[in-house]
Amino acid sequence: MATVAGRIAVTSMALAISSALSDAFAADQAAPQDDVQQVVVTAQKRAQTMVDVPQSMSVVGGDTLDKHQATGFADYLKLVPSLQLVQSTPGEGRLVLRGLDTGGVASTVAVYLDETPFGSSSGLANGAILAGDFDTFDLARIEVLRGPQGALYGASSLGGLVKFVTNAPELDRFAMRARLGAATVDGGKVAYRSNLVVNTPLSDTVALRMSGSYQKEPGFIDSIGTAGSDIERNINGARNYGGRASLLYKPSTTFDLRLSAVAQNIATDAPGTVESDPDTLETLYGRPTQSQFVPHRRDIHYRVFNGTANWNLGAASLTSSTSYSTQKQFAREDVSFNLSELVEGVFGVPNELYLGQETELKKFTQELRLSSNAGKRFDWLAGLYYTDEQGAIAQRYHAVVPGSMTPASGLPLLADIRLRSNYREVAAFANTTIHLTPVYDLDVGGRYSHNKQDARQTGDGALAGGPADDSADSSEGVFTYAVALKRKFSERSAVYARAAKGFRPGGPNVLPPNPGPGTPATYDSDSVMSYEAGLKTQTVDGMWSLDLSAFHIKWKDIQLLAVVNGFGVNTNGAGATADGVEISAGFRPMRGLRLSANGAWNKARLDGATDPLVGGFKGDRLPFSPKYTAALLADYRWTIGDTTPAYAGVSVRRIAGQFASFDFDYRTANGRQREIPSYNVFDAHAGVELGTWTVELYGKNLGNSDGRTSTASLLANGGFVHPNGALGTGVIAPRTLGFTLTKEY
Repeated sequence: MATVAGRIAVTSMALAISSALSDAFAADQAAPQDDVQQVVVTAQKRAQTMVDVPQSMSVVGGDTLDKHQATGFADYLKLVPSLQLVQSTPGEGRLVLRGLDTGGVASTVAVYLDETPFGSSSGLANGAILAGDFDTFDLARIEVLRGPQGALYGASSLGGLVKFVTNAPELDRFAMRARLGAATVDGGKVAYRSNLVVNTPLSDTVALRMSGSYQKEPGFIDSIGTAGSDIERNINGARNYGGRASLLYKPSTTFDLRLSAVAQNIATDAPGTVESDPDTLETLYGRPTQSQFVPHRRDIHYRVFNGTANWNLGAASLTSSTSYSTQKQFAREDVSFNLSELVEGVFGVPNELYLGQETELKKFTQELRLSSNAGKRFDWLAGLYYTDEQGAIAQRYHAVVPGSMTPASGLPLLADIRLRSNYREVAAFANTTIHLTPVYDLDVGGRYSHNKQDARQTGDGALAGGPADDSADSSEGVFTYAVALKRKFSERSAVYARAAKGFRPGGPNVLPPNPGPGTPATYDSDSVMSYEAGLKTQTVDGMWSLDLSAFHIKWKDIQLLAVVNGFGVNTNGAGATADGVEISAGFRPMRGLRLSANGAWNKARLDGATDPLVGGFKGDRLPFSPKYTAALLADYRWTIGDTTPAYAGVSVRRIAGQFASFDFDYRTANGRQREIPSYNVFDAHAGVELGTWTVELYGKNLGNSDGRTSTASLLANGGFVHPNGALGTGVIAPRTLGFTLTKEY
């Protein structure tokens, strides 16, 4: 009952671009202008400038996150091409890169917090929808690598990697920053926000950095009594609070040790879904509504502990990273409209019904790697990796007296299902960059991973088919790799071609009661093969920059989630192909003004039909893979008088037509999958710096768009879960107007 890629000749392309552009970029090398500092990133497990990374990537700095009032995934999608978020509830989001999504329960995008891999590697702990949506206050940057990262990061990085990089403690100064804010949400009440960070040296060799945050979001969805549901306003409120602490010990220039701890809680009431017309997806009843019979609840807790040590051994550096993390979800899901009438009809007891679920993941990881210090002909890196993950899901149906939370009497056990799983993986990986000539580099990497998994599911209850006790296990070894050729024209300009393989582990299926013939006892790993070519360039003075990439991806044996007797079962289906182009560009036409644009065109579609339980047909576009996305941003900074800095910025993001989750019945009746209309999101911000104080005003979704971010519910088994045949659809937050006040010490 567990819920929830014709080859491009990329080398030829790169060489053709190299020949055509080498003269044009020669001036860049000798430009007699002031140098602009380049961004240094660590997503390839070593410090590099972005131009030295031979693949498509984006970096969003901490200052940019602050200016855009970004507090979670949904706020910085406009800054990263090809990144999508399928979400209906804060803290429960499915990350999608380059359109690689079919709705399975294992993630296709890896998430890291500094050196810690976060989230489940298996398909038995709801890892796909529980991506770590970490608070962005006091982050150094977010790094996003697009395309498979199997060579360095292994499992569940088919689409790419999102890495949160926190600010390290500083040994040379005391600093403190405090921020308060409030906002009004259209149709809701007032949102509140507070943040504090303190950095303090404790000695010449030890420093401590601590930060805390609290954010309260009001709901904007009402329950209006439809079909006898509750009458209550703003039922989808949320709270997000927690803190980080980091201790740095640096006794010499050749050794440092950093100990970090993160605690974050995301508590929500009803999900951010509204009842919509199942054909047009227009919001019903003239305003955002959701029929609530039993109050929903979601509590998600992140705990991350890490110790990272670095030794400079002269010719090479040794890094050890030890992590332990837990992820817990407590959920109360209202299923009254689905099942209460059935329960009353069978047992004669009036009731309202909810599904209680607890999901827990405990994850230990250890990584050791040795990397060369600056070399003339070779740069290399080699490492060992181990993880042990303990997953648990407990689900139980609870019947209550209508209109209350009092347990209903006179009913037998309806369903009590428990799933425990274990995932263990060992891996060895290596990467080398060969400097073939002063301008040509060849980058080669590979990783061998072996995993063992076991699972046991027990259950009982009238709706669960009676007593059951099933167990299963699996083991698998996989080799993934990446090869890239890069031609540099200058320290800021290069073209590259890359081929890479990524995978997701297969695993055991814990079977539902009376599964029927053909229900698989295990499911296989799926894999992607990606071919990519790109151009990266920036002028020395930073006046303009351009990143351009094109990709072709073949996805094989896609892992899909089917529903058998109301239970989620992992299966493998047909392959898919994704072709696309991504672009990021920046232009500074005058002092203080920066214009930027980014976008992606993507055609991701099934190569064959899936099982009818899944509902995909050959040629269907993959769910929530827009035909294109585009964002335009303008930021201006100036001085009021002689001493008062000020800034302002605007952005608009367009998400073109995309298709909703696969639906066999709808596809059969209409000849296409359900389509989500295009929508635009317009944001703006402005601020003034008054000495150590900063006052900022901002607006999000100023046009009050009701863009859709998810459709349907697994509990519906392909049908509807709302009165009057309505379809539940996730929506973006409505118009939000707010301010923040920041004090630096």
